[in-house]
Amino acid sequence: MVIDRAKTVRGAFAGAVAAGVWLAQQPLDKPVFGVDYDDSELLGKLFTQGSAWPVVGAAIHLGNGAVMGAAYSAVAARMPLPSWSRGPLAGLVEHLATWPLTLAVDRLHPARDDLPRLAASGRAFAQATWRHLLFGIVLGELERRLNAPPDPDLPTYEHVVSSNGHGKLEHVASTPGRGD
Repeated sequence: MVIDRAKTVRGAFAGAVAAGVWLAQQPLDKPVFGVDYDDSELLGKLFTQGSAWPVVGAAIHLGNGAVMGAAYSAVAARMPLPSWSRGPLAGLVEHLATWPLTLAVDRLHPARDDLPRLAASGRAFAQATWRHLLFGIVLGELERRLNAPPDPDLPTYEHVVSSNGHGKLEHVASTPGRGD
């Protein structure tokens, strides 16, 4: 499999933006689900208990989103699903694959006493499901738009310009509606 670097970078960007949307909406979903679960806190306090945990946690979360977006961009076009469903499905698959790690968080995380218990909480599971769904929707749509295949109806540079710089008469004659 050949990796298209530009496509991968655009996918990473889409993933980082989707992770940023996730972080920005967290304060809104905490009262809705009744759980004070914060991904940046969970990640940041894994590395520091000091006042830098929000920045560290946000940076790790955005980085994780970028990695997910880069990986997603490599496989999205090959998924035999409608384009609108690929991102949400990827987000939910990631959620279901990583949720079992909450058992380890509840038992081993260095700041476990400062964090809500997640593994046995149906509300925390629903909250994480919502967040992954939102992440997947934003990732899927943004990646689809950033990595859209070229429009076959739009002429490429080679079709529009001839070597003398005046264009090709064949293109003008064969493209109805372009001169409107």
